[in-house]
Amino acid sequence: MHGHRPRTPETERTRRWFMNKSLLLGGAAAVATMTGCSSGSSETAASSSAAPGGGNGMGPGATEVKYADFTGVTTDGKVVDDLYSVHSTGVSTDKVVQAAQKFLDGLTAKERKASVFDVDDDEWLAWSNVDGYQREGARMGDLTEKQRELGYALLGAALSADGLTQTRNIMKLNAFLGDYNGGNKDTLTEGAYYFTFMGTPSTSKPWGFQYEGHHVAINYFVLGDQVVMTPTFMGSEPTSATYNGEKITLFKPETRAGLAMLRSLTEAQQAKAIDPDKEKSGTDMVAGAGQDNLKLAYAGLPGSELTAAQRQKLLDLVGVYVGYMDEGHAEVRLAEVEKHIDDTYFYWLGETEDSSAFYYRVHSPVVLIEYDAQSPLAYGTKSSGSGSGAGPGGGGMGGPGGTPTQQHIHTIIRTPNGNDYGVDLLKLHLENDH
Repeated sequence: MHGHRPRTPETERTRRWFMNKSLLLGGAAAVATMTGCSSGSSETAASSSAAPGGGNGMGPGATEVKYADFTGVTTDGKVVDDLYSVHSTGVSTDKVVQAAQKFLDGLTAKERKASVFDVDDDEWLAWSNVDGYQREGARMGDLTEKQRELGYALLGAALSADGLTQTRNIMKLNAFLGDYNGGNKDTLTEGAYYFTFMGTPSTSKPWGFQYEGHHVAINYFVLGDQVVMTPTFMGSEPTSATYNGEKITLFKPETRAGLAMLRSLTEAQQAKAIDPDKEKSGTDMVAGAGQDNLKLAYAGLPGSELTAAQRQKLLDLVGVYVGYMDEGHAEVRLAEVEKHIDDTYFYWLGETEDSSAFYYRVHSPVVLIEYDAQSPLAYGTKSSGSGSGAGPGGGGMGGPGGTPTQQHIHTIIRTPNGNDYGVDLLKLHLENDH
């Protein structure tokens, strides 16, 4: 057992205060108002074992799924077997192992004790998107400059250059939001992001790390030279602003790739992809934090009905999300997705203009991606706007009833059928190698 601080009942109550308080105040919408992070659930989800508040990144809540009870996202509660295997990818993980060990070696004994958990600890599943959520681990803002540099070096080894830039820019716009709302030294800052480690960095034994805070949660599992970087949640409000003299714009690749995929379809194909029965709401994500055992039926247009060129557009779309992990493992992951391209469904909700606030989903046996332009909660809520994402405005306070805008976007990528957090790989490793 690792020597991290045990999760006591008192710790659990503190950690879940946000969710439980929201229920007392009238549900998830109350939390949205208090935290600057929306919640809600979509009717497209068949069912879920997660806590109230839906799948939009609220957090696990009082009924979070435990590691031992994890099954992952499925279409009907039944896991599809034999999708994953322990094998060599030919892509080295030496750099990320070394970077992780250097970061841990740079921590004090107290910091390390609070940051290291067992490889199958419930801590994997206890991430959240909300800013005020009580987190474990090493807080970036509490570390020395040298320690932070080692932390960013770890992210640099695990992520692509685009992935590191995206993560850092989310952190910067989180601080911008804090300044915009009068300053928040605790959560709406660049420092309110945490590292936790599950297991010990190794080139042969299973281990991983989690990096999370407001609007970003990266779960990174390593087994030999295999990597699973899901669930990975990325979002921002606003998505475009100037912070410390730097103009930052986020989620343009995700927005453009989704539109490019949709516009490659014929009118008849679009009729299958676009939901005719449901309007875009202020929040439509279903697979966010707390939704680890989500049941979600396929919807939209299947890859089996696409032309070769359209399939490539779909793979290009997936590649935007997969491309935030290091390049070699991104190629491995994209090849895994391509094997199931016939059974990959593309689903769309909302309007289809460049400036529209829409939702889309890519869903197959091995990948689930959601993009959700949401209603504003803490930025631009005092004036109306076109929803173009060009500046403040966009329909007032958020929640499902608010008017969505491209200035508040949430995204997530998952590995369905049991391999989020590398759970299936760990099971196979333990069954076959021990």
